[in-house]
This record gives sequence, structure tokens and C-alpha cells, in this order.
Amino acid sequence: MQRILVIDDDPAITSLLKRGLSYEGFSVDVAANGEAGLAFGRQFPPDLVILDIMMPGLDGYEVLRRLRAADSRLPVIFLTARDATSDQILGLESGADDYITKPFTFDVLLARVHALLRRNQPEGSPQLRFANLTLDKTSHLARRGTRTLSLTSLEFKLLEEFLTYPRQVLSKEVLLDRVWGYDFGGNANMVEVYVMQLRQKLEKEGEQRLIQTVRGIGYVLREQEREEG
Repeated sequence: MQRILVIDDDPAITSLLKRGLSYEGFSVDVAANGEAGLAFGRQFPPDLVILDIMMPGLDGYEVLRRLRAADSRLPVIFLTARDATSDQILGLESGADDYITKPFTFDVLLARVHALLRRNQPEGSPQLRFANLTLDKTSHLARRGTRTLSLTSLEFKLLEEFLTYPRQVLSKEVLLDRVWGYDFGGNANMVEVYVMQLRQKLEKEGEQRLIQTVRGIGYVLREQEREEG
């Protein structure tokens, strides 16, 4: 599970982000000031940081400088009420990967989080992970926890597609094109059949459902936080 560190002194913002990002399958740590955020970062290294600028004690620029000194590749998003063009330029020139102004739309922030995390993944990595699910493209093996999954070639390709785009809703048509190919003569019902078969192999022994149905659209690989159809 990917870890996100939120550093902001506004409890309404941190509560919203923790709730929303946790529902999307992230592990979320929250800190109310720069010193606490840096301490969290040392103890629980994050995959991405969402950082306010105006905070008591260390401001966001100094926190960013120290984060960069520890890990130059760590994705950092400034989330701030400072909305002047000059502030945005300064934030990006200071080393932030993105700059979002308050008030903000959660879905837009989430999309930018996904984009930065994808960009930060090693190119051509042979191993894909989500929660306790692992797929190795080199050895053509898939595991859930310590259990090896016995998958057909198409089931393996379908699982690979979900793991390549975690937490993104994939329509049946997109899955049909990417897994079966544009020239395949079948229809979207084929996707339903294979998702059902894949779920049966993933969910042995009461394990949590990871492939969720998005009604009327398709499917998404996401940890289950509440009951879904």
C-alpha cells in the first residue's frame, strides 16, 4: 500500500484528505506542522507528500528543502491558499512537483497524486504490487500474500492491467481492447466472465475483495472500505 504524508495545520483539510485518500486505498499520515511532518517522514518514509506553505514554525518551503535533502525523488505537492501567480511560480521553482490552490476539488488532487506516483515508478519495473497482491512479469507469477495464484494467460493479463492502473476505473471496453486486443470479436460480457473467475482465485479463505465493481462503467482495483456492489 502506498503511503501519503499530509502536512497542514488546518484540521478540516487534513480530515478531508485522510478520509478521501484512505478510501482510495492509500495509507495516510497527518502532521499539523513542519517539524512533526519531518519526524513522520523519517519514521514512515512516504511515497508522496501533500504540503501546506503557511504553517506555524517551519514553513512549507523549508520543509520541502529538508525533504528534498533526504530524498530528491520524493513527489511533493504544495496545497495552499496562496493563489497568486508569483506564489505558484515560486513554489514550483522551489522544487515542488505540483501546486494546487485552496479551495480545491478532491478529484483533481487525486488525479494529480496518481500522475505523480506513476511518474515516480521505475520504468519497466518487472514487478507490480498492490496491498498484498504481487505480480512478477519476468517469472510470470502472481501471489496474494504467500499464496501463489494459478492463472490462465488471459487472467494474468487482466490482473496485470488492474495492477498497472490501481485505483483507476477501467471500463469494460478499455479492458476488452487492452487484454483481448482491438481485433477480438467478442463483447464486454467476456470481461465480466473473466473478472468473476479472477475474483474467485483472488478471494480464497475470506480474503478482502480488491477488484470492485463500478456500476454502469467497469471495475477498479481498490481496497474495500465499505460495502460495494
